[in-house]
Order: sequence, then structure tokens, then C-alpha cells
Amino acid sequence: MEDLSRFKQTYFDESAELLAVAESGLLRLTPGEVDSDEVNAIFRAVHSIKGGGGAFGFTELVAFAHEFETVMDGVRNSAIPVTTELVDTLIRANDVLGQMLAYAREGEAAPPGTTDDTVAALRRHLSGEAKPVHAGPAHAEPAAAKAPEPVAAAPAAYPDDEDDEAGIFGDAMALIEAARAYENPVPEGKIRWTVTFRPKADLLMSGNEPTFMLRALRRLGEAQIDCSVENLPTLQNLEAELLFLSWTVTLIADPDVDLEKINDVFEFVADECDIKITAEAPPPAVVEAPIAESEPAPVATEPVPVAAAPVAPPKAPEAAKPRANAGGGGEHAGLTSHTIRVDLDKIDRLVNMVGEMVITQAMIAEHVRELPQGEFQELLEGLEQLAQHTRELRESVMSIRAQPVSSVFSRMPRLVRECAAATAKEVQLVTSGETTEVDKTVVENLVDPLTHMIRNSIDHGLEGPDERERVGKPRAGTVHLSAQHRSGRIVIEITDDGRGINRPKVLSKAIEKGLVQPGASLSDEEIDNLIFLPGFSTADQVSNLSGRGVGMDVVRRNITSLGGRIGVYSTPGEGSRFVLSLPLTLAVLDGMVISVGEERFVLPLTNIVESLRPKPADLHGLVGKCDVMMARGEYVRLVYLHQLFGIPKAVTDPTRALVVLVETEDGSRLGLVVDEVLGQQQVVIKSLEANFRRLDGVAAATILGDGRVALILDVAGLREMSRHHESGTTRAVAALPAPELEPV
Repeated sequence: MEDLSRFKQTYFDESAELLAVAESGLLRLTPGEVDSDEVNAIFRAVHSIKGGGGAFGFTELVAFAHEFETVMDGVRNSAIPVTTELVDTLIRANDVLGQMLAYAREGEAAPPGTTDDTVAALRRHLSGEAKPVHAGPAHAEPAAAKAPEPVAAAPAAYPDDEDDEAGIFGDAMALIEAARAYENPVPEGKIRWTVTFRPKADLLMSGNEPTFMLRALRRLGEAQIDCSVENLPTLQNLEAELLFLSWTVTLIADPDVDLEKINDVFEFVADECDIKITAEAPPPAVVEAPIAESEPAPVATEPVPVAAAPVAPPKAPEAAKPRANAGGGGEHAGLTSHTIRVDLDKIDRLVNMVGEMVITQAMIAEHVRELPQGEFQELLEGLEQLAQHTRELRESVMSIRAQPVSSVFSRMPRLVRECAAATAKEVQLVTSGETTEVDKTVVENLVDPLTHMIRNSIDHGLEGPDERERVGKPRAGTVHLSAQHRSGRIVIEITDDGRGINRPKVLSKAIEKGLVQPGASLSDEEIDNLIFLPGFSTADQVSNLSGRGVGMDVVRRNITSLGGRIGVYSTPGEGSRFVLSLPLTLAVLDGMVISVGEERFVLPLTNIVESLRPKPADLHGLVGKCDVMMARGEYVRLVYLHQLFGIPKAVTDPTRALVVLVETEDGSRLGLVVDEVLGQQQVVIKSLEANFRRLDGVAAATILGDGRVALILDVAGLREMSRHHESGTTRAVAALPAPELEPV
């Protein structure tokens, strides 16, 4: 029973991936630009879900997937034209298939009528191209309108671009006479493949149907299908759920059709049939060598083969290798698997153990510092190797949890399509950096923020098509979604080319809702950030997309809970840009331990540029503002950590303390005034918000080697804190001593 549950879980996991593949393919399916590879990928995804469902007895799921699959087969055969209405129906069908999978996962029956509307819509598209059935009552309905049959029943009828709708039996039998009467030599430049296909009797019970495979072979070239009925029992002994037929297919194909492509046709049923594939190349041509005038003509003894189109000898046993069953992704079972499914809880426990190892290693290193100099050299070397191995182990474990953001980005085209339809706007989504990897926990928490922000860009940012034309813009607005690594963090940007933020309207709405005092003087940046306040919205009417004021504040809350930040930059008439900055991992980072007074802090190593001790000539005070320092040819704002956090007994004079130059994600620099730099150390990230509460300028906490708790500083947060610090903190710098600038 445990084994069956494990297999079911694998099926549901793979089905979720296949649903995502089908949805992304459907969203790229546009009228007039049908990509056959895309259509085949969608068909295979649905067929895999159906086949696996049949193996576990999910009858309702299989029946619906059968309807979905039949329409996709019609699209593959160009029997059903691709229209916007068809794509909408197929997307809806993919959603319903996901619902059926959810019910099957929970072991519940789908509510009556769950699939009725979608099945009716699928059949309408199918019946528009279906041909009448030649046999049966004069007023018989087309096969597409028949009720779905249970998985154990004989195959339903399917439309075909050349044959009648008589199902698998009539479809094959209609070709027997033509196949027997047709026999030609292999044309020049072609290859003749002979495929013998003998399915097991219970093939139909797994949800697989030979009709699709025969049609797939015909798409590879000119196919002659010979159906063998020698194993067909008498009518009295015939069992409708069993299959007694076999086929021999003679395929005349181009040289680019190789053994692998033919094997792919049977990838879902290779372990449920006997398959034999052989190839026959065209006879080699004779090339006569040029005859020199002074020499007698040689007698031709053997034909010289032409160098074009060599054919590798067929490997019949390879065709019969067992493959993964339906839903298995089509991998050869005989090949070594390069992936393994691991429960996420096991990885989390591994990450936690690595974190504890890092803490223990730091504690040992702390105690080793107290040993006499020059002694215990072997111990010190061993600890150095241990630290190196711990770092490599940490990086390997972190890479296991890393996932590309494409899993989130792939959901956005569907969202853009729906929002564009709801707002009657033309929208084009452009994505970049989908392969950028980030911790799985971060990826899982990106869906909601990106959903809200893209909706906001389409609903509030982009103009309507007519308005865009009037201002000289293309009718279709563009939303650009990008991701990249920068300064040890992942930066995700959502950019639109709309009208930008209407700052006067934002400010008036904020005053109207009591979020800002009347007469308040706010900068453009402060006005832009008002959109993140709870309850704020500039929409005049509440719609399905916006107007309730519960969107952008949720975005900021979710991002800050991950130790991230969000910034907004807008240019009226040109568009807006939202920037999300998130940590790559929520487990371990490399940091620099610094001291301020008697307190210890950790600065992320990726933010640090250098540390130095300035001389008085490089220090300048801006009256009522802040102190700045000239460093490497540019002025850098000084931030006194002891002032921001109220730390006593700290060194307040930068010429006697140290200034650590740090860089934020947007490239701006700060000079943090600290007492001392104690050294580099790997630290384990502990959420301060989850265990205590959120603090400005602090990203998280950690445990140092001596057992003390230290705060991990947020550089961008420190910049914001310093900007809002009272102006009375500016210090005089005229009387400072004058040591030389020296890097530390």
C-alpha cells in the first residue's frame, strides 16, 4: 500500500509539471502561427496525465482528459483551426484537468457537472470539423458528440484528416487493401522503415490508444498500415475491453527521420507492447570514374556508394527497451537516471544541520584563537581544512534548494492575458533572466507580489489602445519582467511603458483617506511610496483587479518578511519601474563581523567595497543634512551606527574609527562608521521578525562563535534610516586631527 501511495505521489508531482508545460504552450498558441512542436508538447502532456490516471483507475479524470486529448489531436492534424476562442477553451480545459487532479489527489469524487461546460465547449470545436459517420442510423450524431466512455471500454471514434470516424478498427482496416496493393522500391534519398507493433491485450485499460501512434507514424512520412486480425477471437469470445489486433507499418521517410524519432512515437507504451523496427536504405548509385584518354577503360566490378545520406544500421533491440510509463517524461528505463525526487523536508533538515555545523565550526575557531601562537599547528591546519569543507558543503546544499525563477515567471503570461481581456487593453509581456536561481523558499513567496504588481501595471499604468495612439505610443503596451543577480541578492524588476504614477492624484487621494496630513510637503519618492500604504488606491471604482487598497501593501509586507525591499521609480508619460531586492538564500551567508561600542554586527560580504580610515581633509559637513567623505574621487554619505542604534561607548571620530564603504543594489554607496572590523565569518541566518519583531536597518540575526547574538545589517535600510534621522546629528569636522588615509 505504501508503494502504491508513493507511485501516486510521483504521478501527481509529474502531472503538476505537465499541466504547467501544457499551459505555457497554450499561452503561446496563436491563430495563424501554429508551432507543431508546441502542439505536440501540449498533446503529450495531456496524454501522459491521461495514461497515468488510467493506471490508477481515475475514470472521471481519464474521461475528461480523453475529450481534451481528442481536440488536441484534431489541432495536430490541422482538422481543427486554431482560433482565439479555441485557445480560451483549451486553457479552461487545462484548468479543469488540474481540478480533476486535485480531487483525485484528495481521493474525492468531483462534484457533478464539474466538467460539463468545458466538455460541451470542446465538442463544439470538434464537431465543427467532424465528418459524418458512414455506417449506422441515418441521423446518428457525430462521434464527437458521444458521451465519454469509461476507461475500460473500447476506443471512441476520432476524427482523421483522411479516414472515416470509425475508430481504431475501421481506421486501420480501411487501409489494409491499399497497403497490400501498394509495393514500390525505396525512392532515391528515402529510407524504408518497417515497424511491427504488437500491443498487449490490456493496453486499452491503461488509457493508451494505438490510433494515435499510427497517426503519428503517418506524420513522419508515407505510411502503409497493415492490420493483422489473426488473433481476433470469435464473436462469442470477444471481450470489448481487450485488444487483439497488431499492425505492420511500412514507412517511407526522409533521412532526417531516425530510429529515435520512431521510438518517440511509442514512448508511453514501450513496456506494454512488442515493437520491432528495421530500416532499408535505397540501393547505392553507381558512380563511374572519369576515363583518361591514354588509358583503357576499366571494367566496373563494384558500384561506388554515393557519400550522401548514410544510414546507420538499425538496432532492433533498442526499440524494444522498456521506457517510462505514461507520465514518466519519456526517459529510457535502461538509461541511468540523472535526477532523483527528494522530499523537501529532508532537504530542510539537511540545511538546518549544515547551519548548526557552521555555528559549531565558528565556536571552535573562536576558542582556537586563545591558543598560544606557534603551537598546535596541525590542529590549526585541520581546522582550516574543516572550514573549507564546511563552506563547500554549505554551497552544495544551498544549490540543492536553488530553483530558477522561471517556475514563477511561467505563470505570468496567463495573468497578463486575463488582465488584458478584463481591461480591454493590448498588452505584451517580455521576460528575461528566467534562469536566474534563488532559494526555493524565496521563489514560493514571489507569486503573490508579482501577481499584484503586474495587475497594478496593467490596470493603472498602461493606457488604453486609443489613448496610446494619441500620444504616439504603440497600441500594445509592454510589461517587462526581469531577474538578475546583483550584489549577492536577486533583483526582480517590473517595468511598464505606461503613463507613470499620477503624483498629484496619489497625494490628493492620500490626504482624502487621512493617510497624509493636509499641506504636507512630500518629495516625489515619498509620494510614489504612498501606494504601498494599507487601504490606499487611486481607482475610482472597485473592479475585479483593483480598487480595494489591499494589493501593494501586501506586496511590501511579503517582500519585507523575506528580508527584501521594494522600490518604485516613475517618469510621468513614460512608465514606471518596480524593483524587488531579495536575498538569494534564507539560510547561510558570508559576512564581516564589525564592532560598535560593545555590540557586534554582521555586514553581508557582498555589500562591502573596502574599509579605510579617512583624514580630516576628506570629511565635510552639510549643514542640517549629514556628513560626507571624499573616497576614490566621489562623495559618500557617512552613517554613524552608534547614533542610529543608540550605542554608548562607541568611537565617534571617523579619523580614529574605521569607515566601511558599502554598496547597495542600485549602485549607491554609504560609509558606515564603526569601531573595528573583527574578521570574516560564515553566519547562519535566523529570522528576527519570526522570533522577535521587525527592526529598521536589520535584515536578520545570527549566533556568533562565542555564543552571542549579532544582528545582520540591511544596507539599504540603513540608508533610509539615515535619511530620516534628525538633522541635529551633523557633527563639526573642522578640528579633527589629520592622520593619513590608510586602507585597512
